[in-house]
Amino acid sequence: MVEVVKLREHPELVAIAAEWFHQKWIISKEAYTESMEECINNNKTVPQWYLVMENDVILGGLGVIENDFHNRKDLTPNVCAVYVEKEYRCQGIAGKMLNFVYKDMKENGINTLYLITDHTSFYERYGWKFLCMVQGDGEPDMTRMYWHNEI
Repeated sequence: MVEVVKLREHPELVAIAAEWFHQKWIISKEAYTESMEECINNNKTVPQWYLVMENDVILGGLGVIENDFHNRKDLTPNVCAVYVEKEYRCQGIAGKMLNFVYKDMKENGINTLYLITDHTSFYERYGWKFLCMVQGDGEPDMTRMYWHNEI
């Protein structure tokens, strides 16, 4: 059975999750571990980390952090590190993750989420709206900023 797992409820998965995210993105395993431990040890809403799992296999995951390395520090918190393993794409997993995270954040008092992406039509399927272009830290080109808020 495919399920979304809140890392804050499964601290035993931190090492596995940090390694998994590190393999997908260019961020160090230590940085992921630090953020995930903050998620578990501090009683704050942000940061948060989520995995989509089937049995003991990670199919996908994402996080919610203050800022996803861009110049618009006022647009917070940010969904980050969205990834679904290639063999599990086009099965609704990304939508399930995004909807789950939005609902979880809303239950914790956060009604608006932001994310940056190079995708031009993917996130709209799940209720996200293009907001503006932002400058990524150390990036020469602007990238797309989306937001999600039920009005």
